[in-house]
Amino acid sequence: MHRVGRFIVQTVVLLGSFAQASWAAETVRVAVVETLSSPPAVIGQWWTNHIQWAVDQVNAKGGVLDGRKIEIVTFDTKGSPQEALIAFKAVTDQDIRHVFGTTGSHVAIALTEAIAKHNSRNPDRSVLFMNYGGQTPELTNEKCNFWHFRFDVHADMKVHALIKQVAAQKSITKVYLLNQDYAYGQAVQKLSRELLAKSRPDIQIVGDDLIQLQKTKDFSPYIAKIRASNADAVVTSNWGPDLVLMMRASHDTRLPALYYTLNSHFTGTPTAIGDAGVGRLINVSSWHPNIADGKLEKYYLGYKGKYKEEWNMLPHKSAVEMWARAVDAAKSTDPVAVAKALENMRYDAGTGMMWMRADDHQLMHPLYAFSLNKAGQPGVKYDVENTGFGWRTEGRFETDETVLPTNCKMDRP
Repeated sequence: MHRVGRFIVQTVVLLGSFAQASWAAETVRVAVVETLSSPPAVIGQWWTNHIQWAVDQVNAKGGVLDGRKIEIVTFDTKGSPQEALIAFKAVTDQDIRHVFGTTGSHVAIALTEAIAKHNSRNPDRSVLFMNYGGQTPELTNEKCNFWHFRFDVHADMKVHALIKQVAAQKSITKVYLLNQDYAYGQAVQKLSRELLAKSRPDIQIVGDDLIQLQKTKDFSPYIAKIRASNADAVVTSNWGPDLVLMMRASHDTRLPALYYTLNSHFTGTPTAIGDAGVGRLINVSSWHPNIADGKLEKYYLGYKGKYKEEWNMLPHKSAVEMWARAVDAAKSTDPVAVAKALENMRYDAGTGMMWMRADDHQLMHPLYAFSLNKAGQPGVKYDVENTGFGWRTEGRFETDETVLPTNCKMDRP
């Protein structure tokens, strides 16, 4: 009996070891739903690389749940809400329960609505959405839902910071607004007007134009209007060719106005703008490589060495690391448990304390204003995209300065 009992104990221990090894070996699969073809694919692939790098760092530290590695599975939205729904069907067909994405608020809205509908019909197969790219405010306001978490500040929060930076410059007394004529550009136009009137009623808005999205080839007429208005600064949400061509036309005519922007840090944009932006281009975002404390310098250089491109999208790092922390806190990959662990989480991804507000699942985090200057000048250690020009900090906005109210009314499972 003694020998039989010892054999049973040894068998149980051995089976337990096999079970632990199997648990550790089983990966946690997550979906990255991104624009991987069509014109915006350059951004989608860049952002996918950001997520992969963040996952690699978590895996290098042991992964989640005592040794399980995270595995990314990519799905292509082709930059289309309709294609995003097809991609999401493929996600659920593979029973992947955690989704990271995505380029474009129109795609993010389609995804979050599809996920909420799927979860209401399939509560035992629920899916959680970690949004790092869709910035429209409605995603954490009237369109909020329990299954959606946003890891970047939304567009209105960025505009508030941008206008604070403009208002702090006492030399600016005349501002020209120039935005693209679609929902995002119109929203920035409206909010900029409101905030300038409140924060600096002495500032004159001396021009206000909306241009067709990515249709304007010659910006010289607009530059002539800005010059005639004697504007000290231009506030713009333009991105892509509309931003690049505007800056080049301004440079060619030696217009001295400053440009306050929200999207000039996107991949390829600093290269395309070049010296046309030096000393005149100011951007607001969550990070840049010349932040004085250098806490993310190793992370930045590691990414740049591997992918041969710029790393500067902090929300992607925040999304992966906070999600991984929530999985460990929940001791589970169950989406409901992970979501509850994310609510009210406070975390420092490298720039200071962040807070995931439970009311609307909107992350609050610091923002920076930074200007384009020649590399080697004080505060410009690293250039961007090997251009010889780099970003220099002009201002910082603490987490509590970025907080805005929400009208979210969230149903909880």
